[in-house]
Amino acid sequence: MMMHRLIAPFFAATLALPAAAMDLTELTDAERAQFRAEVRAYLMDNPEVIMEAVTLLQNREAEAQARADDNLVSDNAAAIFDDGYSWVGGNPDGDITLVEFLDYRCGYCKRAHGEVAKLLETDGNIRLIVKELPILGDQSVLASRFAIATKQIAGDDSYKAVNDALMAYNGDVTLPALRRLGSTFGLDMDAIEARMDSDDVTMEIAQTRALAQQLSISGTPTFVMHDELLRGYLPFDQMMALVEEKRG
Repeated sequence: MMMHRLIAPFFAATLALPAAAMDLTELTDAERAQFRAEVRAYLMDNPEVIMEAVTLLQNREAEAQARADDNLVSDNAAAIFDDGYSWVGGNPDGDITLVEFLDYRCGYCKRAHGEVAKLLETDGNIRLIVKELPILGDQSVLASRFAIATKQIAGDDSYKAVNDALMAYNGDVTLPALRRLGSTFGLDMDAIEARMDSDDVTMEIAQTRALAQQLSISGTPTFVMHDELLRGYLPFDQMMALVEEKRG
């Protein structure tokens, strides 16, 4: 499929002749066979042309995807940056907002957690929004329900502590394990466990999933930095460079 997409425009480019000079639809079978042989011979003698065409196509597709993603962010800005329930950390008055869609069972989310923390500590002027997007099975959902219920019952500081702990945790996510984790922070686990299956918690997860669908997010971590959708894990240096770019 990729080769077909490259060769078709190549035919047109190599035969950029006046319309009267050649009509490909009127070639005889012999003329068409000769034409194909000449094109093949040219490509065999100049294989770098194919790689140049592949690179050009990839660049154009990347630019088109970036434009489409920019439109998605703009069209869904209110839900991304001001949904009224997602946890907000870092500097709430920061000039750059970083939004992270995460899953506690995601290995790349765990790697990104330390990078994001380093970014916030190093810069000091970044507002962080965390969106719970459990997509890796029942244990992911259970972990997110626990984190959201903690936020609703015990507040933002407790949510931050639980979020950090869940990102560092590598065992199976079970209710007994969550109870042990919650007890280390002095949380009212009876109240939190009762809230975990509530409509309020279910609504947060459902709305974030709906937003992820609108943004064509299929994996975690996914970030939105200022006005740009960033799909996948980003190391600290790359995030720092993007922050500086956004500030101009």
